[in-house]
Amino acid sequence: MAEIGNTRYLSTRVAGLKPSGIRKFFDIAATMKDVISLGIGEPDFTTPKPILQAGIRSLEAGETHYTSNSGKIELRQAIADNLKRLYGVSYNPVDEIIATVGVSEALYLTFTALLNPGDEVIIPTPCFVSYQAEVILAGGVPIEIPSRVENNFQVDPDDIRRALTPRTRVIFVGYPSNPTGAVAERDVMIEIAKIAEENDLMIVSDEIYDRLVYNFEHVCMPGLGESIKQRTVLLGGFSKSHAMTGWRIGYAAGPADIIKGLVRIHQYTIMSAPTTAQDAAIAAVREGEPHVAEMVAEYDRRRKLIVGGLNRLGLTTFEPRGAFYAFPNIKASGLTDDEFAEKLLQEEHVAVVPGNAFGAGGDGFVRCSYATAYDKIEEALHRMERFMQRHG
Repeated sequence: MAEIGNTRYLSTRVAGLKPSGIRKFFDIAATMKDVISLGIGEPDFTTPKPILQAGIRSLEAGETHYTSNSGKIELRQAIADNLKRLYGVSYNPVDEIIATVGVSEALYLTFTALLNPGDEVIIPTPCFVSYQAEVILAGGVPIEIPSRVENNFQVDPDDIRRALTPRTRVIFVGYPSNPTGAVAERDVMIEIAKIAEENDLMIVSDEIYDRLVYNFEHVCMPGLGESIKQRTVLLGGFSKSHAMTGWRIGYAAGPADIIKGLVRIHQYTIMSAPTTAQDAAIAAVREGEPHVAEMVAEYDRRRKLIVGGLNRLGLTTFEPRGAFYAFPNIKASGLTDDEFAEKLLQEEHVAVVPGNAFGAGGDGFVRCSYATAYDKIEEALHRMERFMQRHG
């Protein structure tokens, strides 16, 4: 008798989720030798020493127990102080900030707290692969609004207006952008805020890459004014700016009534963010600034190398202003983005991610991360030059 699989027991929402287009190529690359990965969105730096030492001290002091559901008040105060210093936006650390297991959990909590079944979330794309999935898992409907390279991958506010329906609940923004490296201009952010106010919508703003900008201004959405702050949930963390991906520590900040809803979900699913990571994050805020500056300078050096190199190969590349990704157009190769990524990996052992993995508007591009060593980027470009000689 044929064995019947158990997938029939999965919920419709889970069964319908697409596998991550990023992971597919990592899984293939893991079986190969001598692969240079330009795919993973993770700093190659080790967490700076003062932050490491704070985590070690925390463990040695026996700080191995639960904290408040919302996180240690010292951490929430440090986050509040930092947001005030950087962007002039004020949060009460007692009830307007929650420490989370990375921005990923903050994203899950926020959509679960805000969405009723069938509510729509407008999401500019190309974007990080989790956004649409988290909306679906929360019972919502993601509405993709493609941005275009001709507009420097800025979402067009008029496209948002055209996408509005009676079911629209949230406008989502994620700048600096993964995968394009675009940084939102102030005028665009003001227009998005205006649309939210006019239509009584919430804004969810993922600003995890806020510290990684190059000769450009990062506009903090809740920093645009008190009325905008009262309808915005700000997501942030330490993974990218402080090379703390494995510590899994982030936060959400927003109006007290909304954060209270996040805490309700968080207390039943997580209890509290890792205590050791919270103590390390306090040190990141208080002592990490020189190390952030050093890493940003090195990313900028790599950014110039990879953008210049890709353009020389005929892979026209929009200049990224933030994060650590280049998003070249691969039309000159005559290949689709899937074909380009697959052939490049098989023939030259260089891993990139097809642009279509990031939603509407990503077709015909690939994502190349420059969060890897300078010499590896040089070698990757050399291999890509050989590849383009055959396919370009």
